Parts: sequence; C-alpha cells; structure tokens
Amino acid sequence: MHYSWPRYVRQIFILLLVSTGLGFYFGQPLWGLLAALGLYLCWTLTQTRKLYQWLNGPDTGQEPPQSIGLWGDLFDALHRLQQQHLHTRDRLQAEVNRVQESTNAMRDGVIMTDAQGVLEWWNGSAEYLLGFRRQTDRGQFIHNLIRAPAFKSYFDRADYREALEINSPSKPHLHLQIQISLFADNDRLIVAKDVTRLFQLEQMRRDFVGNVSHEMRTPLTVISGYLETLVDHAEELPPKWRRAIHTMAQQSARMEALITDLILLSRLETDEHISDDAVTDISGLIEDIHHDAQALSGEKHHEFTVEVDPGAYLHGDESQLRSAFSNLIFNAVKYTPAGGRIAIRWSTDRQGAHLSVSDTGMGIDPVHIPRLTERFYRADPSRHQDTGGTGLGLAIVKHVLLNHDGKLEIRSDMGKGSEFICHFPRERIAESPYEPEDFI
Repeated sequence: MHYSWPRYVRQIFILLLVSTGLGFYFGQPLWGLLAALGLYLCWTLTQTRKLYQWLNGPDTGQEPPQSIGLWGDLFDALHRLQQQHLHTRDRLQAEVNRVQESTNAMRDGVIMTDAQGVLEWWNGSAEYLLGFRRQTDRGQFIHNLIRAPAFKSYFDRADYREALEINSPSKPHLHLQIQISLFADNDRLIVAKDVTRLFQLEQMRRDFVGNVSHEMRTPLTVISGYLETLVDHAEELPPKWRRAIHTMAQQSARMEALITDLILLSRLETDEHISDDAVTDISGLIEDIHHDAQALSGEKHHEFTVEVDPGAYLHGDESQLRSAFSNLIFNAVKYTPAGGRIAIRWSTDRQGAHLSVSDTGMGIDPVHIPRLTERFYRADPSRHQDTGGTGLGLAIVKHVLLNHDGKLEIRSDMGKGSEFICHFPRERIAESPYEPEDFI
C-alpha cells in the first residue's frame, strides 16, 4: 500500500535537509541543523501567538490568521468548527427565544426553579399573577415570594398528581391553581392558572344550594307535619285518598332527607380543615352505627362482622365522622341482598388509620368508580326508587375525609361485592381520649 507523508512533514524535512547541507558547505553541519530548528521554533511561537489572539479576540466570527503548512491547516479546521458552533448556537438560541416568546404569550404563569426552589426563569403572566420582579427576584427562593404554608408543603412533598389552589400573594382577590411538574435533575416547572372565575362560580353554587336548602326546609316541615296528621287519620279519609296521602308522605320524607344532606354537604364544603384537638372514640362510634345498621337491615338478616380495638381514638369532628361512617355502612346494608355479609374493620399501621366497610352485594362496574363521589351520581339509576337514597352520601363521605386530611378508596368487582376504605394520616391517631398536647 502506497503511503504519502503529509505536506507539512515534507516541508520540515526539506528545511532540515537544506540547512544541514548549508552547514556541510560551511564546515558546520550541526550549527546549520540547530539554526533550522531555532528558525522553526520561532515560527511556531509566532503562529501560537496568532492563534491565541484570534481565539481571544472580541469578534468570534473574524477570519482566521493567514498561515501555511500545519498551522494553516489548523487555522482552517478551527475556523470551520467555530462556524459550525456559531451556527448551532444561533439555531438553539432561536429555538429558546421562540419557546420563551410563546410562553410569554400564555395567559398562565410559567416558572422554572431548581430542585431547591431557586427562581431561574418566569414569563410575563407570572409577574402579573404572582408579583415577581425580573430585576430583583431572579435567584431568590420561591418560598420567600409565595409565603403560603400550603404551597411550601405542596412543593416539598413532590407528589403533584393533584393541583393546589391558593390566593395570589400579590393580588389576594385572584384565586390561582398551581400545578408542578418535575424535569431534569428534580427541577420544577410551575404553572399558575387564574381560576378566579371558576372559584366564584363554585362559591355561588355552594351559596345557592345552601340558601335554597335552608329556605325550603321551613315550608317542607309544615307540609310534612300536615301529611303526618293525615296519615295518622287515614282511616277517616275516603279510600281513594289514602294511597295518595301515603305516597305524598313518603316523598316528603325523601325530600326532607335530601335537604338535610344538602345542608350538611354545604356546611362540609365551607369547613376547609378540622384542626381542633377533639378526640373521637372510634370504637364507641362504630358500635352505635352498627346497632343502627342492624335495625335498618331488619328482615334481610345480614351477617355483620365488626373488628375494632376498644382503644381506637382519632382527632376530628365526631358528628362529621358519624355522617361519613354511617353513610358507608348504611349503603352496604341497602345494596347487599338478604342474608349477605357486611364486614366493618378498623385498623392502624405506619401509614395511619383505616376504616374498611365491605359487603357481598352485586358490586360496581369499575367504569363508575371514579365518579361515585360526585353529587347525585348513581352507578345504577334503576335502584334509585328501591334504596330511597339522596345520591349525596359518598359526596358527604369525600368531603368529611378531605376535612380530616384523609381520602376514600373504592374497590369493587361485579358480582363479588364492594369495599370502601377511609384512610386517615397517622398524625390524626390519638392514643387516649385525653391527650394533653394540642393537635396541629
């Protein structure tokens, strides 16, 4: 295989050969060789200085120094790499600018922080919604600018499946929905959305339902009272009116139950958090509900199993907990066929406390489970008349658990029954009914 030496190697070899020949001509071949090497060293130092000045020049796009041989090829190669780098940098910068321009056009606030919450970048909407100032706030901790304990807890928890709603720190009349996403090395991308209008509409809906429910209670009580009187004296009425009076009394009772649940739900929605230090005796509470459930079961003769430790206590509102637990247990009675089994179990572990209510009823299609806690949602509307429920029971359970930092888990298989589990955090477990320290 034919091999060709590089051009600059041949040039150096020719220089050394000529200088050595001249040295022989003058009788000093060594000095001729040293002179050639010194000349080449000076030329190399000169080219190195040109390279240094070019690379450190203010204009990175200037033409490279003119040279020949090895240094000429090196200058040309570096210039090509430099041009490629500048082209790539300009392209990436254009993409970054486009992303920032499009983000600045968003009505939602977008903020980027590192894993510790140090502000790195935000768009114009974030300045309006959160009051950030571009001149002074870059590099600040976001917790110092959004001083809401709920936000700091949400940021540090790193569980962002659910959004957080808070008031704007700079404009308290604005209600914001905060959603955080993780990227890169646990950095945070925070999106703040103005949901003030939706919040106001939801508040209006709550006020409307609560006010209408209260206003309807008085006339309905009067109607129910007269109907009860008529039912008590039904034998004195003509036969054709008796069935109508009984039907009216039943529907009036159902309407009273509906209004009672609506008022309770409205009150639960306004109670954001139960933080007092009241201690509820869970064992006694479940035992009372168990007795009521047996009476409700009546001729169906359900088989009840209750597993609750005598020393079970929980920080919280007893009336709210009674509403939630009774709804779950009474639902199991209503939807379990005669002779079926209903199991009530209270347990604790490292995660917290748990109330499980399981039955051997018909079960629920999994497609309905995500919506079961919605108001008036029914997985099987055909059973509406049979059970006589209001459709608000699970919505009440959900809000009671939210007020107690808990959550509801639903497990069900068609034809195999259902299980409803109330999960409470460990911080709400009480060791005794008389704890000296306050619950926070």
